[in-house]
Amino acid sequence: MRNAGAGSILADQRPITKNLVAQLIQKPTTDVDILSFACLVLVVLSTLAFLSRSSLWPPSGRRRTGDQPSKVSEKGGLNNARCIVQKMEDAGKNCVVFFGSQTGNAQDFAEKLAKEGHSRFGLETMVADLDDYDYETLVNFPDDKVAIFVLSSYGEGEPTDNAVGFYEFITDENPAFSEEKDRPLQAMRYAAFGLGNSTYEHFNAVVRKVDASLERLGARRVGSVGEGDDAKGTMEDDFLSWKDSMWESLCAVMNLHEQEARFEPTFAVSEQQAPAESVFLGERSKDELLGTRQTPHGPHHPFVARIVASQELFSAKDRNCLHIEMDIRDSGLSYQTGDHVAIWPMNADIEVDRFLRVFGILEKRHTTIHISTVDPTAHNSFPTPTTYDAAVRYYMEICGPISRQFLTTMAEFAADPKQKAALLKLGKDKDYFSEIISSKYLNLAQLIETISPDNPVCPIPFAVLIEGVRNLQPRYYSISSSSLIQKDSVAITAVVESVQFPQRWFKGVTTNYLLGLKQKQHGEQPQPHDLRYAISGPRDKYDLSLPIHIRHSSFKLPADVTRPIVMIGPGTGVAPFRAFIQERASQAQSGVKIGKMVLFFGCRKESEDFIYKTEWKVSTGYTHTFRNFSRPLVRS
Repeated sequence: MRNAGAGSILADQRPITKNLVAQLIQKPTTDVDILSFACLVLVVLSTLAFLSRSSLWPPSGRRRTGDQPSKVSEKGGLNNARCIVQKMEDAGKNCVVFFGSQTGNAQDFAEKLAKEGHSRFGLETMVADLDDYDYETLVNFPDDKVAIFVLSSYGEGEPTDNAVGFYEFITDENPAFSEEKDRPLQAMRYAAFGLGNSTYEHFNAVVRKVDASLERLGARRVGSVGEGDDAKGTMEDDFLSWKDSMWESLCAVMNLHEQEARFEPTFAVSEQQAPAESVFLGERSKDELLGTRQTPHGPHHPFVARIVASQELFSAKDRNCLHIEMDIRDSGLSYQTGDHVAIWPMNADIEVDRFLRVFGILEKRHTTIHISTVDPTAHNSFPTPTTYDAAVRYYMEICGPISRQFLTTMAEFAADPKQKAALLKLGKDKDYFSEIISSKYLNLAQLIETISPDNPVCPIPFAVLIEGVRNLQPRYYSISSSSLIQKDSVAITAVVESVQFPQRWFKGVTTNYLLGLKQKQHGEQPQPHDLRYAISGPRDKYDLSLPIHIRHSSFKLPADVTRPIVMIGPGTGVAPFRAFIQERASQAQSGVKIGKMVLFFGCRKESEDFIYKTEWKVSTGYTHTFRNFSRPLVRS
């Protein structure tokens, strides 16, 4: 997540905090030396950890995608379409892999588990979005089936949007199952894996709480709970280690026997003509394709927002930090100060061309294709019909991290013996994988160019590629504007990700897309190593616009506006605090008595990356700012 919730906020509630705030607000805006700054931050963070045990903020109004009443059929019973037990029975499935996913990682792991369970152990598997089903009927989950939960935690140990309903139901002290039993889930066997980040206080809180609740309700866990840690960069290795031990335990419990695994495609891709107006060329929804507005704007139907302002915040020549404002008038979207905005990117021209060329489809990039699922229970997230070019440019994460597990699948289809051997070694040897791929941030097409420079072509079937390469996901940014004074537009603050390696650059997908938009708005020429994009978008509809949606957050100002707050936000982590300060300053100007505010801000050099420097000076009457620069100007 990009600077979404990257800062910390501390509101005073107990005497220790009042004393701390009182001491801090007696000081004027100042520069502090590194040691003093570190000591102050440690004190504040310690108090924050203490206070975070209590709820200081009002309900956020976060959209609960799964928090909906069970639909009732005409016969008066629960809607069978939302009953997972009935769905498994009708489809002949004995293993369901549920996922709670925000950025696609958990869904990707869930799909891999389901495929492996079927190909290696003969399980009849299906993948299920937690938001698509009701949970009351889990009381009837049969003892000859198994449920696997793959759950992400984000922010302060919160469930993902599609898992909120399930999480609140299953962790409730008395869940309202469709039948009353002392141990309502005693027939359920389950396994669980969590995705989290250990730099956050509530590491993998969701999977831990769900596991505890399932056990309390009588369910029987198979193996141990797995926990992946994104902070250490070991997420996939953690997953691979856990799943191997989990399969071993499940085989013993369900009397399964391993068989020779063969790749069975989930998708079918066919080249067929279609009416031009029905072909998705990058549109994110049917409404966008048809130019209608039948559904509210949200994750499944982003709003194409016009960029109304953009500016460079850094003065350094080799680094960029952007302030971008997007118009949300007439969208039906609204936000509260502290919320996040999701930006749907596109891939850069050079990477689209590279991918199409390496995998042998460059010459037919504009051919219309239809994508369907082989298994009727599988979910097809690809708009169809589409084209190879549109799929690669708008719908596939072609520049994302490579799955080590997928490389062994690719090896099955590699015709070149050298490529096959290299792919197998990379898939099986994690140290070699790290040396060749992870440490250099290679994407899939770049990898093929690296392992076979003399013949950088690997014609893998497209159906295999769309299964092994994740869907392109939106990136979330903290909104750096206040809804109180800027309700018709949202602002973000983003550092452009750009890292130089020998003979090449690694470029962040979304921030460099934003840079391209900013350059076009100001009539600037891209630098030699800058990326080019199809800025005009599908059917030339975008120009200086891009698809977005709003995600509500629990990261809010205290409900009591008189409560003093301490904010810690180095770099672009200060983004949400810009919004907080704007809001309270506006309230003060309207005659509202506000609490004192203290801001800790740090960056490299005051002369290069002290963002919003002028704004902080203007807000001096409301905010006491402590600044620290890790690379201060050396005076001779």
